[in-house]
Amino acid sequence: MEFPKFLLGDNTDFPDAIFIVHTEFPRFILNLENDEVEWLEDFDASDEKELASEAEGLIQQATDFYDREVSRYEE
Repeated sequence: MEFPKFLLGDNTDFPDAIFIVHTEFPRFILNLENDEVEWLEDFDASDEKELASEAEGLIQQATDFYDREVSRYEE
């Protein structure tokens, strides 16, 4: 099965939260309510350096995805 790079998610147990799921490596879930990131990968010390350089860009891509999706609903 093929998934898009980003997915939107919500849950009635967290009524104020909007989640963005990044489905490619490194997989993560971003909670837009509080900007908390949960990484779904196990990283070793060498991965952490690469992750630090990529994380900011990936999180920006995730928020851009959300803004794009919301703008499409408003049209």
